[in-house]
Amino acid sequence: MFKPTFKPRKAYIDLSGISKSPLSLDSREGNFPCPTCSTWLSEAEIIKNNDFCPRCARHFAVTAWERIYSLCDEGTFEEWDSGLTSGNPLQFPDYDAKLQRASEDTHLPEAIITGKGIIGGMECVVGAMEPRFMMGSMGSVVGEKVCRAAEGAMERSLPLILSCCSGGARMQEGMLSLMQMAKTSAAIGRLNQAGLLYITILTHPTTGGVTASFASLADIIIGEPGALIGFTGPRVIEQTTGQKLPAGFQRSEYLLQHGMLDIIQPRLEMRSLLIRLLAVHQGGRNGQ
Repeated sequence: MFKPTFKPRKAYIDLSGISKSPLSLDSREGNFPCPTCSTWLSEAEIIKNNDFCPRCARHFAVTAWERIYSLCDEGTFEEWDSGLTSGNPLQFPDYDAKLQRASEDTHLPEAIITGKGIIGGMECVVGAMEPRFMMGSMGSVVGEKVCRAAEGAMERSLPLILSCCSGGARMQEGMLSLMQMAKTSAAIGRLNQAGLLYITILTHPTTGGVTASFASLADIIIGEPGALIGFTGPRVIEQTTGQKLPAGFQRSEYLLQHGMLDIIQPRLEMRSLLIRLLAVHQGGRNGQ
């Protein structure tokens, strides 16, 4: 059974959008303001409520390992390709140091974890992106691990489930990063031709090249409540077009109304939804 080490939750709770400094706390040490409703929450309350605000249901960021823990049956996850690490093919300044810091902060070699697990007694290939590792950006290794996960699913005739959270393609790898969009899309295309189920869970935020490739190609696309999902952020779009965007633009609820998502599911109910979907798929494959 895997036993990853986590940093304190206050190191990665999303405090963006509040008026004061994102890292500031008031005199109530150990409490954090919800960026949506400004309710002050203790770390114990956040843990008790499965990392969302009990008042407004704001979903806070969680680690890739926590996502896998919450989805897979206990002790069933077998990690794949844990030794893959990024190089610096373009000799981009300070990139090696940034990779080292990200690895030390997250205790991970890269921005995604993939492997085989069991959900509700049913085998599947599972992956989860790590928002703390350079904002879950997709470089060559992330693209390679997604492709290997798809290939592993095809070899074993298993469904593939990926939890996505990303700031987009990793600029430090230039074209090598951008080509992962085509590479992962081709791998998912082969998975589709094999008739295997592919599910993505889009969490806050899922943007850039990840949204424009494997995250949006699933048979079933699930969004977490309030997640920002899109290619370019709304601020950039407004500055470029000179137009005011509709309220809630690029949030899960808006995208569900406009057909990009199939369903919005709270994190606490995500595992039960996946179990139902896998059971229906398995029953269909067995001709039941």
